[in-house]
Amino acid sequence: MTGLLAAFLSAFTLCLLIVRYQHLHSHLSHDHQLDGPQKFHIKPVPRIGGLSIASGLLCSLLIALLQNSPYVMLGLLFLGCASLPFGIGLLEDVSKAVSIRTRLIIIGIGATLLIFILPLQVASLDIPIFDEIFLIPWISIAFTIFAITGLTNAYNIIDGFNGLASMVAIITLIAITYVSFTVGDFQIIYLALIGIGAILGFFLWNYPRGLIFLGDGGAYLIGFWIASLSIFLVERHSEISPWFALLVNAYPIIETLFSIYRRKIHQNKNPGHPDGVHLHSLIFRRLSSRGISNQSDFSGNAKTSPYLWSLAGLGCAPAVLWWNSTAIQMIAFIIFTFIYIWLYSRIVLFQTPAWLHFFY
Repeated sequence: MTGLLAAFLSAFTLCLLIVRYQHLHSHLSHDHQLDGPQKFHIKPVPRIGGLSIASGLLCSLLIALLQNSPYVMLGLLFLGCASLPFGIGLLEDVSKAVSIRTRLIIIGIGATLLIFILPLQVASLDIPIFDEIFLIPWISIAFTIFAITGLTNAYNIIDGFNGLASMVAIITLIAITYVSFTVGDFQIIYLALIGIGAILGFFLWNYPRGLIFLGDGGAYLIGFWIASLSIFLVERHSEISPWFALLVNAYPIIETLFSIYRRKIHQNKNPGHPDGVHLHSLIFRRLSSRGISNQSDFSGNAKTSPYLWSLAGLGCAPAVLWWNSTAIQMIAFIIFTFIYIWLYSRIVLFQTPAWLHFFY
């Protein structure tokens, strides 16, 4: 709990300083573009919130180092590799000039370092034909790099509204913590808890008013942290279904895959280019069409996120309840995918389900 508290206080305090003294760094840190396809804020806001999460993780790990904690070396290794995606994301936040291709390459390098230093790689999906393919080392390594890089970028894709990506990350880390406790892996429990603490310290400044944003750096950092922990937990404990890592991250994974499909197939555009028709964007527009203002603390922006938190929880719940059953987790993942597609199609066709009117 000391690590969680240290991470929370460090992140919360740095957010306070960033917000309080933003006039000193606004020329670098502010997101001045208010008219992009995924821009829903009404005034420039610092988009370097990832610094607070990085400081929270680092502070808690340094305290653990002073206490000779057995968890600290693994944590420093994770953070060291995560510094590459975080760093390239932060550079994009202040320069607005780093291409998506360059960012993905750097994230992939961070994933590669983590894989070879630990070592860590996906060795099984509990599907015979795939498991035989994964016996070929370079295929297993390539898939693991792809998985970590993809989920890291996925958190940047879902980071569209106040509190959305950060609370999804907290929900996911709570699920990882529970399963880690069930199998007695206290190293991963510690790393998940300090992640929760650091993200929560940021979340309280980001939601509901959006006083500070994660930015690419923050989204990449939490995405890389969660991807690494998800895969590491499964590979360390054979009793945990490999589908746990997929199902617990079902929402960002499906959102990303569906976005690639939509942009490439339907729009014939570069999948790396942003658009304004993500599920969270559509929910926001339905809220706005019903006259919900974007000026108050609990604006349409803030009211969008709880719907997606619930969707993320829909994937995490069966992942936690049946963490050792591949069959159930595969079925749950397929059901989740159909629910996502059904929900998306209903909203696009202006046939929004009645339960989505709860906050209207």
